Amino acid sequence: MRIIGGGIAGTAAALALHKAGFHVTVHEAHPDTGEDIGAFLTLASNGMRALAEIDAAEAVAALGFPITTMTVLDASGAELAAVPLGEPGHRLTRYRCLRRAELAAALRAEARRRGIEVRHGARLTSVTETDADITAHFADGTSATGDLLVGADGTHSAVRAWLDPAAPAAEYAGQRVFYGYSTAAAPSSGPERITMVRGSGAAFGYLVSPGGETCWFARVPGPAASPVEVAGTTPAQWREWLAPLLGADRTPAAGIVARTGDRLMVTNALHVAPGARWRTRRAVLIGDAAHAASPATGQGASMALEDAVVLAKALRDTPGAAAALARFEHHRRPRTEQNTAASARLTAGPPSAAPQARPDGARPRVDEDLLRLLAWDVPLPEPSGAV
Repeated sequence: MRIIGGGIAGTAAALALHKAGFHVTVHEAHPDTGEDIGAFLTLASNGMRALAEIDAAEAVAALGFPITTMTVLDASGAELAAVPLGEPGHRLTRYRCLRRAELAAALRAEARRRGIEVRHGARLTSVTETDADITAHFADGTSATGDLLVGADGTHSAVRAWLDPAAPAAEYAGQRVFYGYSTAAAPSSGPERITMVRGSGAAFGYLVSPGGETCWFARVPGPAASPVEVAGTTPAQWREWLAPLLGADRTPAAGIVARTGDRLMVTNALHVAPGARWRTRRAVLIGDAAHAASPATGQGASMALEDAVVLAKALRDTPGAAAALARFEHHRRPRTEQNTAASARLTAGPPSAAPQARPDGARPRVDEDLLRLLAWDVPLPEPSGAV
């Protein structure tokens, strides 16, 4: 099997398919470890559970730090809600905050440990599919043939463009997203807590690590930042740009940004409109290649990890690649499109919109259907209808 893309989705798929008994090779376009802007992410309990099913949760649980509570503040600094997060009873199911690059590196290290081949510098240019096999062609003139091709090459997927030429390209979701790190900010924060600020000009969030580093993000509605603007604007200039948006509120946000040095970056939130084709007889899309969503729900990495497990189980439990891929899509498309829609609603809404608190601080209900879907030793449920 050939996997195009060596990021989180592709490497997790390689681990899952390897565990299911398939021989896989990962083809990554970048010449070394892949491209990353240094952003952090929150990996939710569902993502950690997916990692556990492919025996990779221990390696990831050693990174970053756990999150067990979300506090929500309004523009005045008043607390609107304190919401328990996830399943804190076991360290392998807790939410975690870690850098995206750390998660990707841990998965790559685990792939190397298991003897999975990863080929760097393999930029896909075209695909040829026949009744017997499927071949990926690369910019350096090489090619690779297998019985199945997994497109895990992200938001700007070349596999998606080949598989569905009419599919819409990734588009701007309406928000610039800033990320920053500061050891000087020291805002008030309880342990294992993410604080979400529903401000008047931006949606802001921050976490404080056990070592005292503040990680923060700001989602700012408005026009996209141009490549020239991203490349040519200094962290100090971005701080000055953010100051009037955050300083109008009585929250910690403006002070955190003011005490951030050069570790400040910006990117444009992107998404892919639902409805694109996901598969052929021998090719399938997973992760952001299939269902890229704006980052508002914080579920992108976790959804990709779920994909990896369900794809491996579908191929393990279903005779014939085409039927297996149809089964995978049956189980994954409704859930991922629900996440895409939820992220779009949050992105389009005003920054001051706040989530509803659960009665008495109750924890969210564990999705038993999802647990059965991910459980490695439980056969994948039979589809109840065609996709």
